[in-house]
Amino acid sequence: MAAAASRSNVTRLLKIIQSGANSCPCHSHAHSTPATAGAFSSLLKYGRHYASAAETTDYAFEMAASNIRFGPGVTSEIGMDLNNIQAKKVAVYTDSTIAKLHPLKAVVESLEKHKVNYVVYDTCRVEPTDTSFKQAIEFARKNNPDAFVAVGGGSVIDTTKAASLYSAHPEADFLDFVNAPIGKGLPIRKKLNPLIAVPTTAGTGSETTGTAIFDYEPLHTKTGIAHRALKPLLGIVDPLNTRSMPSQVHCSSGLDVLCHALESYTALPYNERSPRPKDPIERPAYQGSNPISDVWSLHALKMVSNVAGSYFCWYWIW
Repeated sequence: MAAAASRSNVTRLLKIIQSGANSCPCHSHAHSTPATAGAFSSLLKYGRHYASAAETTDYAFEMAASNIRFGPGVTSEIGMDLNNIQAKKVAVYTDSTIAKLHPLKAVVESLEKHKVNYVVYDTCRVEPTDTSFKQAIEFARKNNPDAFVAVGGGSVIDTTKAASLYSAHPEADFLDFVNAPIGKGLPIRKKLNPLIAVPTTAGTGSETTGTAIFDYEPLHTKTGIAHRALKPLLGIVDPLNTRSMPSQVHCSSGLDVLCHALESYTALPYNERSPRPKDPIERPAYQGSNPISDVWSLHALKMVSNVAGSYFCWYWIW
C-alpha cells in the first residue's frame, strides 16, 4: 500500500504542476493539458507479459543510455576522444551565451591541442523551434562533418541531435522523423555520425537520451524526435561547466529534475502500452515506467525534496 500511496501523492503534485500557471520559461506552456487519473497504475501491476498471438500490449522494455564520463576538468579529454574515433571534421554546436564562457573555451582548447579540425555553430536557440532546427541542419549539410560536439544545455544538445540526424538523411522531409501525429515518426535505420555531448546544465539529461524536443511553430505546440539512434556516443559531465549557470537556469534545471522524475514515475507502465511493436527497432525511446526507472525516479524525488526542505529551512532561519 505504501507504493500506491506514494504514487497517488506524486500524481497529485504532477497535476498541480501541469495545470498551474508559473513563470518558468521551460515549464509553463499554455497548451499543456491536465493529467487524468486513468493514465496511472499501481506498481503491483508490473509483471512479465509473455508474447502470444492474442496479446496487443508490449511485454518488454529496453534500458538504452549513453556512456557517461564524470569528473572536474574532464572536458580536456574531448580532443583525444575525437582522435580515438578518427574524426576528420567536427561540427561544434553551442549558443551565443556559452560561446563566450569557459565550457566552449575548454572544448576548443582540447580540440586545438590534439589537432582536431572543427567548425563552430554558435546560434542554437534556447527552447528550439522547427525553424531553428532547420537552420542548424543546413549548417551541418553545408559543412559535412563526420562527428558532432554539443556544448550547452538541453536545447543545444537536442539541436545537435537533429543536425546529426538530418545531415545523414539529405533526402528526408523534416516531418519524416518527427513524432506522430504531427510527423510520420519513421524509425531511424541509418547509423548516425558520433555525437559527444558536453552539458552545461544539470536538469534535462539530454546527454543520455535519444530524444530531441522542439516547438513546432505552425501548430503552436511542443513535439520532438525520439529514437535510440539519437543518443550521444558519450556524455562528458564536468562540474566545472555548470559554474557559470545564472540563478534562473539553476532554478529551471531543478524544476526539470522534479518534472522528469514525476512524469517518469507516473507514466503508463511499459506492459500496458499498445500496440506492441512488430519489430524491435520500432519500440519507442520512451517505453513507459518500469521497475528500474521507478528506482531512479523515487531517488530523484527524494533528493529534490531534501534540497527544497533545506532551502526553506535556511530561508526562514535567515
